[in-house]
Amino acid sequence: MKLNLKKPLIFFDLETTGISITHDRIVQLGYIKVMPNGSEEAGNFYINPEMPIPAEATAVHHITDADVADKPTFKQMAARLEQIFKGSDLAGYNSNRFDVPLLIEEFLRAGISFDISKVRFVDVQNIFHKKEPRTLVAAYRFYCGKELDGAHSADCDIRATYEVLQAQLDRYEDLENDVEWLQEFTRMNRNVDPMGAMVYDDKDRPVFNFGKYKGRPVTEVLTRDPSYYSWMMNGDFALSTKHTLTQLKFAMMKKG
Repeated sequence: MKLNLKKPLIFFDLETTGISITHDRIVQLGYIKVMPNGSEEAGNFYINPEMPIPAEATAVHHITDADVADKPTFKQMAARLEQIFKGSDLAGYNSNRFDVPLLIEEFLRAGISFDISKVRFVDVQNIFHKKEPRTLVAAYRFYCGKELDGAHSADCDIRATYEVLQAQLDRYEDLENDVEWLQEFTRMNRNVDPMGAMVYDDKDRPVFNFGKYKGRPVTEVLTRDPSYYSWMMNGDFALSTKHTLTQLKFAMMKKG
């Protein structure tokens, strides 16, 4: 089924040095940018992570230190990637929990505050898990009737993810061919920051989603316990979480 788009939708996948948003780095980024008219633009980049790639990561995606030794760093590619992603909605497989937060983290490390305030996110894995819980390999077999050769290669995985979403729209009549609707369907939490350290409650207030203040409004906590802000800023939280928290604090200060 051809996607019904109001603006470009980028399917993207990352291969990385590990699964830590705060400590690991991107080694490969593959994307397919689908335009509202159905045309496509695709790209596949290998990136020098400026750190050794652990053997356990190489065992998954088969990318070695030698493969990326002469490749540009993310910082060197950041401006180009920002232009590719700017003005588009984003889609992927497990992207809401991993690929999107890590991509934003890399942009912040490169000094770019990538604006996601008007971006819609479609996580194809969440559709699959709500309908037919499986892995991407099984999803590809189930929905597309094909075997996924080259799994855990960003360009291969993201093409499969794009095809799976199209097949899901064909299969399930209750799925709407609309990115805004799909965003709501695939959303697990209403995140304030990409990592979900803060979420919106039923009154649309940002509240903490972890620790001793879980469920408490951010403004209330920062007012009653100002040191909590410093604790988070000095802690092992994602840059995107710290950036969002700072924005909320400044907005609170402006209101007096």
